[in-house]
Amino acid sequence: MSSVSSQQQMVVIGAGVIGLVTACCLQQQGHQVLLLDGNGVGQGCSFGNAGHLATEQVFPLADPALLPKLPGFLLDPLGPLAIRPRYFLKALPFFVRFINQMRPKKRSANMQALKQLLQSAIPAWQQLLDDAGCAHLIKTDGSLLVFEQTALAQVEQVAQSYAQQGVALEVLTKAQLQSRFPGLADSVNYAIWFSEVGQTISPNLLNQALFQWFLSMGGQFLQQKVANISSRHGLAVHLEPNQMAAAQQSEATPQIIATAQLVVCAGVHSKSLLAQLGFKLPIEAERGYHLMTSPALLPVLPVASFERKMIMTPMQEGLRLAGTVEFAGTELADNWQRAERLRFHGEALWPALLNKPQLKDAKNGKAEASAALAAAGNDVSPDLSKIRPANCWSGMRPTLPDSLPVISGCDIPGLWFHLGHQHLGLTMAASSTRLLLKLMAKEPGSAQLAAPFSLKRFN
Repeated sequence: MSSVSSQQQMVVIGAGVIGLVTACCLQQQGHQVLLLDGNGVGQGCSFGNAGHLATEQVFPLADPALLPKLPGFLLDPLGPLAIRPRYFLKALPFFVRFINQMRPKKRSANMQALKQLLQSAIPAWQQLLDDAGCAHLIKTDGSLLVFEQTALAQVEQVAQSYAQQGVALEVLTKAQLQSRFPGLADSVNYAIWFSEVGQTISPNLLNQALFQWFLSMGGQFLQQKVANISSRHGLAVHLEPNQMAAAQQSEATPQIIATAQLVVCAGVHSKSLLAQLGFKLPIEAERGYHLMTSPALLPVLPVASFERKMIMTPMQEGLRLAGTVEFAGTELADNWQRAERLRFHGEALWPALLNKPQLKDAKNGKAEASAALAAAGNDVSPDLSKIRPANCWSGMRPTLPDSLPVISGCDIPGLWFHLGHQHLGLTMAASSTRLLLKLMAKEPGSAQLAAPFSLKRFN
């Protein structure tokens, strides 16, 4: 077997936003870092996320209030959740673990751990981007959570639950919304303005700016897929044969990179890499979709819907409609109907998205769409699964049952894990990396801070 390098001081597997920030911070500290990713830089969820720095999302996904809503979600073709029938049994062990995390003590502990990373998320990003010279790529004007049919008493109850966790907010009436945030549909009656959250003007621009900074500091990148990791004779990364090289050779052998320190930031693809080393990682791919649109008028900040469970984020490229959760694993074809359905919700909330001069009734529009799509249910139309419609995207959110990432070392010296940030990868990338670096440097108190994120919690 050939070796692409005799020794690398640091190797980071995965060039999504978690791996990029990790590689940048390690390189900035003076390490020589090699970044590996077979799909290129800033792809997957790091490319297509909602762009929202969602520091208000202090509540773990495993919420007992979700259980009575599940049937309605699953039966609604326009709903926020889908489970492919062919994948249900494979996902069942994850769902069992997920429901177990709804117990009050576990949910409370998970929430405190999430808050630890979220409270420092935006300051950590601001410092990182100041260092990188691209602070303009994030804004901190806040975001809206809008309500159409929810009564004021419940809106205030929701607001209070956030406020009790230290989230800065203000409840706004329809009149206040029309004055301060014009453009929302008349169906929006109330909103919670989260005043201390942020967004990026473009996830793609953010990723590319970080990558250029990484290269300017002397970091190295290799676009090649990792086949496996070995630790028998020291840490080594085995790469899959380069396809171009394989076409020119009768027998292509994997390349091997020996390294003193290795950080795995490969999202859902980390599961197979860890399994080769004997670690069990109950990670699941929450497939999400987005639809890019170009209305003449953009909202001035992200707008999420309490009832519709989706979000609209103004970006340099246009207005991104994002959301939905689909459990379909990593192999089944995308169901592009789920991305296209986001338009119905977007038009109902933001009339500028409508091609027609007058806003059609939101309820009738949803009813018409539901009738047209009901036959498809949660399965995939063959036509839509083969060809991606223009401006649509899908990606795999790496989610663990307790909604916490893995920020951890292990019994193998020099091997570290930084993965599983669910819907909050962009939000927590900088603060999560800060904790990882403290752990790697064995700073006093770091082991205690990182304990909730240890890989050992699953073994």
